[in-house]
Order: sequence, then C-alpha cells, then structure tokens
Amino acid sequence: QAQLVESGGGLVQPGGSLRLSCAASGFTVDYAGIGWFRQAPGKEREGVSCISTSDGSTYYTDSVKGRFTISRDTDKNTAYLQMNSLQPEDTAIYYCAIRSSWCGSEYYWYDYWGQGTPVTVAS
Repeated sequence: QAQLVESGGGLVQPGGSLRLSCAASGFTVDYAGIGWFRQAPGKEREGVSCISTSDGSTYYTDSVKGRFTISRDTDKNTAYLQMNSLQPEDTAIYYCAIRSSWCGSEYYWYDYWGQGTPVTVAS
C-alpha cells in the first residue's frame, strides 16, 4: 500500500533545469528524512539531498550545492528536487527514499524507495 512515486525526469540540455517530484502515499507513520539519491552507470548509488521533516533542515552533496534545492509540500505529501544548471555528470536515475530516522547520506539507511525517474543531461 505504501509507495513513493517519482516523476519529472527527462532529457535536458546542459545548463537546463528540471524539477523532480516524489509523491508519498499509504504511509501510516511520519518519517524524519526524505532523501534524493541517484545512480549513474558504473557508479555507486549516491546521496544527493535530504530534507528533515521535523525541522526542515536540508542537506546536499558537495557536487550539487548551489544548483539543487530540496523542498517538501506537506499538504500534498510530496517532496521536490529542483535541479538547475544541470550538467552531463548529473545524468542518472534519481530515486526518492524515506527514512524513519533523521537524514543520512548512505542509501542503505533508508527504509522505502521509489522506482526512480531517469534524468539525462546531454546536448
């Protein structure tokens, strides 16, 4: 019943922007951390960003600081990742994940995952 559904991915040229959405439904408990991860071919799954549901604190991996912004709309049970100034190295499948504890950078700390939405940055 519980599910996370990502959307908003697609093909964009370098320098462009995308906004990813993560819609949560069917969860019976509140979660402390909502994270965005990405996995590119041949690479480990990487923590991109996380937002704390308790105090709104946000976290970003160094490579996206200043370019990406995570946010949450509690009324819609939806988290967002606004991605600006996209570069080819941002190409990956982006996943939304939920953690019952506070934000963490390691993907294996998270409890629930969406199926991912692909982002391709290319000319």
